[in-house]
Amino acid sequence: MKYLNEMTLQFDSHSINEGFARSAVAAFCVQLNPTLDEITDIKTAVSEAVTNCVVHAYPKTVGKVTVWVGLKQTREIDIKVMDNGVGIVDLNRAREPFFTTKPDEERAGMGFTVMESFMDSVNLQHNTGGGIVVEMTKTLECRKAKAVGGEND
Repeated sequence: MKYLNEMTLQFDSHSINEGFARSAVAAFCVQLNPTLDEITDIKTAVSEAVTNCVVHAYPKTVGKVTVWVGLKQTREIDIKVMDNGVGIVDLNRAREPFFTTKPDEERAGMGFTVMESFMDSVNLQHNTGGGIVVEMTKTLECRKAKAVGGEND
């Protein structure tokens, strides 16, 4: 696939970095002129995916979380959130609403459900060498780019 632009972020699995990841992805996607609702959807989905890495992939240690974003001319945004943590044995079960591996920590088990409700597609796969890859896609509505230098600027 040909992308107009791509970026990769890598950071430690500290919960404070969730806000950094969602803001960086949102800022990168702005070049496609998304609506406020679309950018909010993307930020929410990225937040859920990164939080899953922080909470579940590295439960007793700090590891690396990688976020990759590719932008297409078709106004499609592809996002991958990857870790090399403990992984998930049953990916289908993990996608079930209310399923959590940490019920004692009052986790709702809605992360993948939230991602699926805000993105056009969400796919999970085992990462080579351990961990999980969450692949998400969102196609933005067709809009004209904002004119620069008009009367109302």
